Amino acid sequence: MSENSNIKIIPLGGLEQIGMNMTAFEYNGSIIVVDCGLSFPDDDMLGIDCVIPDITYLRENIDKVKGFVITHGHEDHIGALPYVLKEINVPVYGTKLTIGIIEGKLEEHELLDVVKRKVVKFGQSIHLGGFRIEFIRTNHSIADAAALAIHTPVGVIVHTGDFKVDYTPVFGDAINLARFSELGKRGVLALMCDSTNVLRPGFTPSERKVGKTFDHIFAEHTKNRIIIATFASNVDRVQQIINTACRYNRKVIVEGRSMVNIISVAREMEYLKIPDNTLISIEEMENYTDDQLVLITTGSQGESMAALSRMAASLHRKVRIKPNDTIVFSSTPIPGNEKAVSKVMNELYQQGADVIFQDTHVSGHACQEEIKLMYALIKPKYAIPVHGEYQHLRQHGRLAQDMGIPKENVFIMESGDVLSIGKDSAGITGRVPAGSVLVDGLGVGDVGNIVLRDRQNLAENGIIIVVLTLEKYSNQILAGPDIVTRGFVYVRESENLIENAKEVVTQALLECLEGRNVDWGKIKMVVKDSLGEYLWKTMRRSPMILPIIMEVE
Repeated sequence: MSENSNIKIIPLGGLEQIGMNMTAFEYNGSIIVVDCGLSFPDDDMLGIDCVIPDITYLRENIDKVKGFVITHGHEDHIGALPYVLKEINVPVYGTKLTIGIIEGKLEEHELLDVVKRKVVKFGQSIHLGGFRIEFIRTNHSIADAAALAIHTPVGVIVHTGDFKVDYTPVFGDAINLARFSELGKRGVLALMCDSTNVLRPGFTPSERKVGKTFDHIFAEHTKNRIIIATFASNVDRVQQIINTACRYNRKVIVEGRSMVNIISVAREMEYLKIPDNTLISIEEMENYTDDQLVLITTGSQGESMAALSRMAASLHRKVRIKPNDTIVFSSTPIPGNEKAVSKVMNELYQQGADVIFQDTHVSGHACQEEIKLMYALIKPKYAIPVHGEYQHLRQHGRLAQDMGIPKENVFIMESGDVLSIGKDSAGITGRVPAGSVLVDGLGVGDVGNIVLRDRQNLAENGIIIVVLTLEKYSNQILAGPDIVTRGFVYVRESENLIENAKEVVTQALLECLEGRNVDWGKIKMVVKDSLGEYLWKTMRRSPMILPIIMEVE
């Protein structure tokens, strides 16, 4: 069978980490891209706002790219779209709420008029190049989440997106297990299944379980103001908070930019039903007593600029935490955020608030038994675990083997791998460029490893600037060397050190300038080396050293 009649599956992100999900599917000169997400920066990525996938491969094959097909409206699946669409402007397909949230992002980036969007209903299919993509209803912690059945001449590939099996969802219908079963009976070539919760045994509880917990909390705290922090995108959770608030005759205030944006989109599209006179503005809060109020806010992950973190640190302009406030964290910390969440909780406790975080959250991702159910229904020939760190993918691979998939048919891939699948064979046949592109302010990709290394060095050791003036032809030192430091030592208390450093630099310069035809590169190198050596000997520190040479005729 020729290579051309195979399907290439190329993950550009979403493996090795939670977030930044993006996969290209290529067949006979057509490429479709499933999801286009971002991830949040690691602690060592100083000053970075977000991280998006490297799209070099798509850029190089821009004529083949037919469209972006989006499974649901979470940041780790749509967050990179505004950046990527500026370079690869192709239509975007998704369900109603997903497209609504994407349009909000496009509007912010002034792309609304130039990017085509198409709303797809569940059960509907779209034709892009050699692919027919069918949207299948699933459940997740945001409404309108879809799995994709990608129909190709080689076979059907099912991509679950993020999913859980919830038989009693708060909004909409339960996951369409019957359709997965039908596909399984006809034969599925490959299953790309969510791995986020594969380390957890059992089933993920229904979202409604959280509603019962809220009911208990409201019943027990009738005299306190209640502040609930959750993910902005978890519309069902917000609906349950509003339902409970109405039952207990409380007014609801929504605080946090992303929360306000998503709630207004969801309400406009009728995914969120809020009775009249329930929502009030933050300015109207003073007209009510504490026992009449509920605040729904962002910041459940301890993000420093989110509303709850600002309240906890007494930096919020409109809301002060009071003793007896009841604060509910309706989420679990994303791996890596535990420290930040703990810090916010401690600050809230210090201000006398009561903090509740047990049983106030259920995951939006399938646990082991639900993943097994998918394999039992779909019966794929090949298993390709996606959406997870390496440990999740490996564990998912073992689970697939337990479900009868031969070991050689389970592919644990890395971002950038090219998996070529035919009717009778599959194998990793190459690599394409893949990795992380850092977004800092309006700059995309202009901060690389070298700049980050400099930032880390500046953060850890500070900077020393050495300024000197040379005469043009004779290279005589006319002024300096003067030394300016930032983030290295407090100059007023270290005058001796600075004076000695000047001496060291002067001595090294004089020796260097005795030679003929000394170029500036050499002079700068001598300044760096001599000063660096002196500071390491005396202080055991290596600040960044920047020599600045001025020339006077």
